[in-house]
Amino acid sequence: MQPIVYILDDDEGARASLSWLVASVGLSAKCFGSAAEFLSGFDPDCAACLVLDVRMPEVGGFEVQELLRGRKSHMPIIFVSGHGDIPMSVRAMKNGAFDFVEKPYNSQAMLERIQEAVRAATAQYEKAKKRKALEQRLALLSPREREVLRRVVDGKTSKMIARELQITAKTVDLHRTSIHEKLGSTSVASLVREVLLHFGRDI
Repeated sequence: MQPIVYILDDDEGARASLSWLVASVGLSAKCFGSAAEFLSGFDPDCAACLVLDVRMPEVGGFEVQELLRGRKSHMPIIFVSGHGDIPMSVRAMKNGAFDFVEKPYNSQAMLERIQEAVRAATAQYEKAKKRKALEQRLALLSPREREVLRRVVDGKTSKMIARELQITAKTVDLHRTSIHEKLGSTSVASLVREVLLHFGRDI
């Protein structure tokens, strides 16, 4: 799926200009003139970044940022403002913005920041996709297999796991074989690495 650059600005001319700039490097842009229009029209399940105007009627940029955080969205946000100041930019960055750019901006510099944000969004998207796939595979495990997996991730041997769960080491090995088959892992190292990367020890 091609990443999307969302542009949310109440200034039609600014939207059109930035959309053209984005399209000039082969990226896909979708424009919105209000927060309500954007919040009902963006796709949370695709790789995307957002170029967001700070000052808009009704719902401003900072409020949009808060609403996206409430929806657990990690979309990179580039704030733009014609009335920017240091406290405003600090607030944006503290709340997780990707960048804060003052209008009028240099087109090439802006394009470079957008491309960086798109790369970050794509990386986030791929990580989320892998996590979701692993979650689906973990759901196939029985409660006992999950208990065994937690201890494997902690680096415990089959004998140690057997003592803790009061079962035989042979039974632990059978569970481990089943875990490998269900999760599609080729080795203990790859299994542990994948689980730790996406879930830590919270499985």
